[in-house]
Amino acid sequence: MTLWWILFAIFIIAMLALDLGIINRKAHVIKMKEALLWTSFWVMLAIAFGAGVYYFYGHIKAIEFFTAYLIEYSLSIDNLFVFMLIFRYFGVPHAYEHKTLFWGILLALITRAIFIFAGVALINTFSWVMYIFGAFLIYTGVKMALNKQTEVHPDKNIALKLLRYFMPVSKQFSSSNFFIVKRGVRFATPMLVVLLALETTDILFAVDSIPAVLAISKDPFIIYTSNVFAILGLRSLFFAIYGLMKLFHLLHYGLAAILTFVGVKMLIEDFFHVPVTASLVVIAAILAVSIVSSIIWPGKEDDEVPPATLKE
Repeated sequence: MTLWWILFAIFIIAMLALDLGIINRKAHVIKMKEALLWTSFWVMLAIAFGAGVYYFYGHIKAIEFFTAYLIEYSLSIDNLFVFMLIFRYFGVPHAYEHKTLFWGILLALITRAIFIFAGVALINTFSWVMYIFGAFLIYTGVKMALNKQTEVHPDKNIALKLLRYFMPVSKQFSSSNFFIVKRGVRFATPMLVVLLALETTDILFAVDSIPAVLAISKDPFIIYTSNVFAILGLRSLFFAIYGLMKLFHLLHYGLAAILTFVGVKMLIEDFFHVPVTASLVVIAAILAVSIVSSIIWPGKEDDEVPPATLKE
């Protein structure tokens, strides 16, 4: 298994280097066509990886991977609406959005690894933690269903307050740099502020998504690789969904149902085992119903806004 971890790490590093170092070396606005092609590429890559898991580890591990990937990817869609609002709040030029997301995702790969290994260690040491995770997911699911909008408070972000305390922050974007030097003094640029806002927001989202994936598999390799593929596809999905987000006005109900289902699954695991195949079918069905319903019954004009609001 150690060999697979090493090979996977090399693969991820190579793909990130290819992305930022060659393909997107120059800052530019990501068009819909390019975003859709990259989204398709990452999805196909995840499917190919899942096929490899099936070949080497069998169908149970493969289903665990695809179910975890589907949960993480679907929950990521809700994250994108918040990311859009953060970009809007700070006035990030469209050409710089890709670089900010790239570095945000790179940091997310590190923080997710910490969350996953800590979660697995807790469950293996204290089995009753599963009940806490399950109850928390049900609470989150109900809260998501009852509250269509999630408030975002960049001005109250602790990380941003600490940054401004330790370092002066310039008011203007300077190309896509995170730091600039003025009169011999190093300033952080708004790009770094946005990066910290994205990363701290992702950590909050991970509190929901990681327990949900832990309900599907206890294998750190399966959990982390499914998270990585979902996160890597998140950037291109952001630009692909930018102009289509009004179509998914009922998606948050589907995500709420998924979190509630997974939470219940965790609570009854000791009494009734839900096969991972059944979990995959249920989650895929919930997503399909929420998306198709959004298209069949489009929202009113007042409803066609991202499911999050920024508080000045």
